[in-house]
Amino acid sequence: MGKADLVESVASATGLTKADAERAVNATFEAITEGLKKEGKVTLVGFGTFSAKKRAAREGINPLTKEAIKIPAKMVASFKAGSKLKDAIN
Repeated sequence: MGKADLVESVASATGLTKADAERAVNATFEAITEGLKKEGKVTLVGFGTFSAKKRAAREGINPLTKEAIKIPAKMVASFKAGSKLKDAIN
């Protein structure tokens, strides 16, 4: 399912127009992003937890030249599914 499919599903489930549903989906994504930036964690009980984790710097290999390269540390987003979501897809 892509974003357009998600918007269409939200619109049909809520009775909103597709434009309103798209604004709602975008606002949800923005709120999750802001929560990760400010607090490092967003928990949606029963659905799951989004968290920001620091990935350490490491060495990698350039596949073309086989030379060692340094990959800098960075923050990455992760998601852990909640119990209700796990049960729903099994």
